[in-house]
Amino acid sequence: MIAATYPNDDARWDAMRAKDRAAEGVFYIGVRTTGVYCVASCGGRPLRQNVAFYATREDARAAGLRACLRCKPDLNRETLRWAVGETSLGLALVARSEAGLRLLTLGDDAEALRHDLEKRFEHARIVSDPEGLAADLKAVADLVDHPGQALDLPIDAQGTELQKAVWAALREIPAGRTASYADIARAIGQPTAARAVAQACGANPLAVITPCHRVVRADGGLSGYRWGVERKRALLAREPA
Repeated sequence: MIAATYPNDDARWDAMRAKDRAAEGVFYIGVRTTGVYCVASCGGRPLRQNVAFYATREDARAAGLRACLRCKPDLNRETLRWAVGETSLGLALVARSEAGLRLLTLGDDAEALRHDLEKRFEHARIVSDPEGLAADLKAVADLVDHPGQALDLPIDAQGTELQKAVWAALREIPAGRTASYADIARAIGQPTAARAVAQACGANPLAVITPCHRVVRADGGLSGYRWGVERKRALLAREPA
């Protein structure tokens, strides 16, 4: 049975037209003219009369359809719950997997933050859950106010081995202290990898939690910051010396 969230074909058609990421894996769309089945967020635009809905991939295949090469409906999609909240430095978006926080980004526009989330995790089921993530958002807002404090939330940052090593080294920088890219490169045992360290800092998915704002140029000047140099300056100013 198709989930009650999309109780009829009209609701499923509306979800498809909206490219609803929360509908991925809840039902599948069969397109008679192309002979494929898709998830709701697929970029295709079939006509209504050419569409049928299926509760499972197996049902779609039994109807003689094959998986769409564009949206890859046969992938096992994990679910990420997300929400946006206010902080003293603008908006924060958090996204959580079953294992912990996967993403924390900062910005000024909720829609832009959501688009960034969807671009980062294009094959995940993205479900808005502001009520369920209210405690996470409060903890993040408190952390932005006091970036030197410990955060008692599980994290689930995904990256390459080098990126994970850099992010772990960043979390070892004491509050109120800074380090250069070269310092971090030496800390992870790759003293010639300063440029790769800079790239890993730019790819950091957990703003403030993994404190890439504590990385500065070799001369002590502020370097770039994915979420804005003014936020970086403010975070550093809030940390105890």
